[in-house]
Amino acid sequence: MTLSNGRNRAACAFVLAAVVVTVPLAVAQFPRGPQPPKHYPWSETSLSPDARADLVIKELTLEEKISLLHGQGAPFGSAPAGPSESNGGAGWSVGIPRLGIPAIQMADSAYGVTRGAASGRYSTALPNNLGAASAWDPQAAYEYGALIGRELRAEGYSMSLGGGVNLPREPRNGRTFEYQGEDPLLAGTLVGNFVKGVQSEHIIGDLKHYAINDQESGRNSVNANIDKRSMRETDLRAFEIALGISDAGGVMCSYNHVNGDFACENSYLLTDVLKKDFHFQGFVLSDWGGTHSAAKASHAGLDQEQPGKYFFGDTLQKAVESGEVSQDELNEHVHRILRTIFATGLFDHPVVKQVPDVEKGYALAQSIAEKSIVLLKNEHNVLPLEGANLHSVVLIGGHADVGVLTGGGSAQVDAPGGSAVPPLAPGANPMAGLRRQIWLPSSPLRALTAKLPSAKVSFVSGEDLDAAAAAAKQADVAIVFAYQGESEGMDLQSLDLGTDQDKLIETVAAANPKTIVVLETGSPATMPWIDKVAGVVEAWYPGIRGAEALAGILTGQVNPTGKLAITFPKSDADLPHPTLVTPPPTSQPGRPAPGTDISSFTATMAKGLPPFQIYYDEKLKVGYKWYDAEKKPVLFPFGFGLSYTSYAYSGLTVKSGDTVNVSFTIRNTGKRDGTEIAEVYASLPESAKEPPKRLIGWARVELAPGESKQVSIPVDHDRLTVFDEASDGWKLVPGNYTVMAGGSSQDLTLHQQLTLP
Repeated sequence: MTLSNGRNRAACAFVLAAVVVTVPLAVAQFPRGPQPPKHYPWSETSLSPDARADLVIKELTLEEKISLLHGQGAPFGSAPAGPSESNGGAGWSVGIPRLGIPAIQMADSAYGVTRGAASGRYSTALPNNLGAASAWDPQAAYEYGALIGRELRAEGYSMSLGGGVNLPREPRNGRTFEYQGEDPLLAGTLVGNFVKGVQSEHIIGDLKHYAINDQESGRNSVNANIDKRSMRETDLRAFEIALGISDAGGVMCSYNHVNGDFACENSYLLTDVLKKDFHFQGFVLSDWGGTHSAAKASHAGLDQEQPGKYFFGDTLQKAVESGEVSQDELNEHVHRILRTIFATGLFDHPVVKQVPDVEKGYALAQSIAEKSIVLLKNEHNVLPLEGANLHSVVLIGGHADVGVLTGGGSAQVDAPGGSAVPPLAPGANPMAGLRRQIWLPSSPLRALTAKLPSAKVSFVSGEDLDAAAAAAKQADVAIVFAYQGESEGMDLQSLDLGTDQDKLIETVAAANPKTIVVLETGSPATMPWIDKVAGVVEAWYPGIRGAEALAGILTGQVNPTGKLAITFPKSDADLPHPTLVTPPPTSQPGRPAPGTDISSFTATMAKGLPPFQIYYDEKLKVGYKWYDAEKKPVLFPFGFGLSYTSYAYSGLTVKSGDTVNVSFTIRNTGKRDGTEIAEVYASLPESAKEPPKRLIGWARVELAPGESKQVSIPVDHDRLTVFDEASDGWKLVPGNYTVMAGGSSQDLTLHQQLTLP
């Protein structure tokens, strides 16, 4: 199986259902430029990465060892003045030239390589991560990661700082758009394949932000209070699955405290769970400014401080020389970094800057966007836009004449030629700097005009409600483009789009019953106007070819297949924490402003802040599990998405052996080709004290009109286990299980009982 490395039985079992109908991927091998000198003993590729790392360690001085354990403190996002190895990315650590060990050049790369414009480099802006997760496609996730890996290498970088997998306990989190949804099986499988794709290009992959980093507000001081079982079955389960698939070289520990200790000096998270239970063999690096001690962090399992050396430079060296940190502990940190350089192939395939394949990036971005866009409402088949009676379409609002929105913060990918919408002046822009809003030059107006040559397609800004209503009244169909900007460093105050946009939608809908809303958001959106519009399409932040993908969906040239990777609640009041928990006003930003001197920044961060408390009393009930358990109706459930065709499920059989084999038949009952994402859930015995159901597998099934296919999904017993705190391990609860299959978490037409010992 190409999408799993076979190292971790439990984690590999988690990926089986997702790839049951996936064609194995053949990864093309390309020349990587000059090879390193072969006269070093550790150049011998027949040796294991561990053996090669140990050979290098024998040659290192104490100073050289320490130099590998921290960043070099360049001003954030730019190369330092004077001679330097820095490539101008988010951070870098030196190499050991005399021994042939390369520097590690790091770049933020959640949905593309960031800040390339500063050095005149091009990067593909892919659909945002939550959007791509709504494709439920491990193969696409692998290709997404491989593209980023290729472009990192082409731009001179050797480590990705993507791979976000935090579950949205707080969906208003400003970085929800960077993550992979609310279910640990789905999120872990997809981000695992993403990182596996990155590392296929001999680039170090990264998983973040470890762990329970669920909000941006006060992220440097929040203390997440949560029990071990809930951690292990939710966020940490996602990390475990992702590691089992990817064998990621890096894990980035987060800013926040967890149960009283900073995540980057939390021995339970870093050593007991990550390194022992998950068998993680790579290195742990801190989030930028997330290191707060030398000896304590070292003992807990932190291997590298970023972006400077406030603690893991001279302070750590003195701790080693005094015996406070042992030589064995120091060598363990060094070994993990060197091992990763060898294991990922970075040593054997040095990075050489090249020109990226722009057209290939565009094509993949559009393909993934087409799979990611979710059709949420389609009353009276207002979509697709086709037929002889369609003469005029008006697009209203959202800068749909010039571009599509992207996510901000450190994940922000530069728009070719600059933002299609000129940014506000810094003083007038609440999202300035890293929080700026950028529109990619992919015009929905242009793309729809090309797809509808026989219709008049026009645009009005929506700033004037009367003008918007008049334009809508004169058109056959009105499409309102609404958006919600998101960025690292700030949370959304509400999932609502805001009074102005709500009022615009209601005004247009009153003028034209055939009103469709296209949403460009990185999180769920609440919709007080939902009953007044005919159609809703969630486009997410759809990337550099987002408008072209969207036009294909709207006109029916592409049948929508996306399904929500996150629940859309009716209102903020239905969330586990209706009011966003915010810190005292003394909270600080988690990243330095451009041009800030890193030494002063890390010194400030190192002082720490008095923690403020958040209690995750919902425990296991994350996402759909919360709404199920609390019996709260939702706007659109997890796993939901409409198509221009229809599907029927039948013939469920469930057989238990070494694995539980779930089989059923799907038939395309409509008139169009389609791809159905078939989902399988299980409810556990009452004695397990679990939420009502959990996702245990899925499959993407392509069907022609009238065609039927039998789907078989093997489910390892590990997917049915619960974490037992008393024994600090996983157990299968004996009793009656109910296996369910269908089109979403709330449309499960097939049920069968299963008794397990």
